[in-house]
Amino acid sequence: MEFSNQNLKAVTVLIRAADAVHDAIKRDVAGYGLNATEFSVLELLYHQGRQPIQAIGKRVLIASSSITYVVDKLEHKGYVEREACKEDRRVTYALLTDDGQELMKRIFPEHERQMDKVFAGLEQEEVVELIEKLKKVGYEAQDSIEPKDRILKDKERYA
Repeated sequence: MEFSNQNLKAVTVLIRAADAVHDAIKRDVAGYGLNATEFSVLELLYHQGRQPIQAIGKRVLIASSSITYVVDKLEHKGYVEREACKEDRRVTYALLTDDGQELMKRIFPEHERQMDKVFAGLEQEEVVELIEKLKKVGYEAQDSIEPKDRILKDKERYA
């Protein structure tokens, strides 16, 4: 039972830490007139170049229903533009404008410094370990029992 209690404590600590990191990111990028989602899209395009709009949501973990809205906002701000795919008319790319490139060139180094502060309490090897352990937790969570499966099993058990 103690192991289970530690797992529950780990979940609480993980969620609180994730919330604190997310809040730090929001505070950092708010100074540039961006929200965390907009910054995530700009960061992806800055590092990976143009991307199919449909793929951006999966890469930065936002709902596909929200990605068009986010790209629209960034386009309105002059940081992103759309480009039609010549080979497949169903595909539209998003890419940084010159203003978007300049913005990211200017703000990304400071963002990196802010994120270094978030992890200042850890040695670099501890950060690497943390990444590996969080990946393991994430994979296990993805592979865990789905709620509908659990309900079906409970019904069978109590039938």
